[in-house]
Amino acid sequence: MNKNMDRRTFLSYLGTGAAALAAASAGLGTLEGKASAMSPTADHLFGYRTNKVSGYFDPIEPSKADELLLPKGFKYDVVAAFDDVINEAGEKFGQGSDYNAFFPIDGSNVHGLLVNNHEYTNIFGLGPIVDGKMTQEQTEKSLYYQGMSVIEVFRDESGTWKMDTSSKYARRINGFTKFEFTGPANGAAALNNASTAQGTFANCSGGVTFWNTVLSCEENFSETADASKLPPTHYGWVVEIDPFDGSFLKKHTALGRFNHENTAMGLAKDGRVVVYMGDDKKDACVYKYISNGKYVPEQGRSNSALLTDGTLYVANLKNGKWIPVTYEALAKVLSNEKFKAPAGVKGSREELMKQYQSQADVVTYCHEAAIMLGGMPTDRPEDIEISPFDNTVFISHTNNDAHGNIHGHITRIFELDNDLGSLEFDFEIFAAGGRQSGFSSPDNLAFDSSGNLWVVTDISSSSHNQGVYKSFMNNGLFVIPTAGPSKGIAMQFASGPKDCELTGPFFAPDENTLFLSVQHPGENTTDLSKPTSLWPHRAGDAKARCGVVAISGFRFN
Repeated sequence: MNKNMDRRTFLSYLGTGAAALAAASAGLGTLEGKASAMSPTADHLFGYRTNKVSGYFDPIEPSKADELLLPKGFKYDVVAAFDDVINEAGEKFGQGSDYNAFFPIDGSNVHGLLVNNHEYTNIFGLGPIVDGKMTQEQTEKSLYYQGMSVIEVFRDESGTWKMDTSSKYARRINGFTKFEFTGPANGAAALNNASTAQGTFANCSGGVTFWNTVLSCEENFSETADASKLPPTHYGWVVEIDPFDGSFLKKHTALGRFNHENTAMGLAKDGRVVVYMGDDKKDACVYKYISNGKYVPEQGRSNSALLTDGTLYVANLKNGKWIPVTYEALAKVLSNEKFKAPAGVKGSREELMKQYQSQADVVTYCHEAAIMLGGMPTDRPEDIEISPFDNTVFISHTNNDAHGNIHGHITRIFELDNDLGSLEFDFEIFAAGGRQSGFSSPDNLAFDSSGNLWVVTDISSSSHNQGVYKSFMNNGLFVIPTAGPSKGIAMQFASGPKDCELTGPFFAPDENTLFLSVQHPGENTTDLSKPTSLWPHRAGDAKARCGVVAISGFRFN
């Protein structure tokens, strides 16, 4: 490797000692151009048996333009944007377009269902909010436009991606959709004895399961729950839907309640299902769930029951251990008469003993329980992905200005014996944001079959082109090879429109298409007559519209 690292090169790429040995033994140095996955990871079911290389491009420069900019030779089609009609019933595509997952129909690379998350609403959907309080109409719109969309998409003969509004599958899942609770909190007092919940909202990122369903993550749910006068404990969960079956709607309480960013599913060596998750707020933790039962492919969607019976763990990066987040463990901690609540946890020992009386209470008030058990607070753990090549686990720690971590970093975890079911691990800072790398505030991650890591950034729109963020300009999408001659070099592939962040990168099976969301363009708009963005620049349109695009132009080498 060239030791003269330029501004687009990671500060740290492959660590030393045990971490480097683990990487070397996994054969990372020979991965370029190959997709020989070490073990299956659910988020990569569709793209990693192709043994094809996604292609090369000339990196672009940062931009302030109100455009989605791509390298020469690439183009994008807007597949669906906010308020577009998605089906014959007249349902509308939601707002805050985020996570994407593509499900082929009849094995096709150019025809399938696209699942898209809708994280939140803003002025373009609700209009101005007076004195910070939504009207009843605005509250109902907010519930309607959040959640998820399932749409049918296809590439026509001219090579343009489009939405099929005649689809029998296309539908909205939102704040009015009825969900069934599963797991330890189902019917518990912490959930007001409820076994069902009204709706899902604040849907950030997500993940695909081995049995071809989608896990969607409820993140910043409090504001919508409060405004809608809905029980707050009914939100903040991981929900599961089946794109091809509208009746399958679950909220899995065994996976804990917190500000979920996404899920990454893999298998332990003994066949148990492992789900990694991040809690996207300052001084929050990284989690993983391990099922008690083993995954049986022949049982199909029935494997969903594995997400109702298992153990939730929280990471302690100081000692490299996964700590069980269980009532038994917490009761033992609270039984110590010398117990004092750690930073971030409110209440006396007596008050906490009263609050936590069962596993239902532990998963419902998970963040505080995890901290008391020794979980390590980190810097906004957002997207987590399992490398399909070596079983290492990549975590975007977006930033935490309270600790001086302005530009964030990507952590890489090495599980003991390369076993995702292990309770011990080592880790390294795989990447550091900043001027030297050319990006700031890493968020969603994705791998391609060449071992490249695709990274979108999440600089707050209020900070774009200001202060220490000036050099990064608008948020973008970057590609970082993890092997080969360009290993460790971050190259910018896309620059988003004004005020937006790019989210939810997801490849079609043949990697000829990359689905990507353009979230909250024009977010800084306060006067609808003066929008700060007009993307996607539809003729005669006076507002910005978030949406999902299909990027094409990839070539194989």
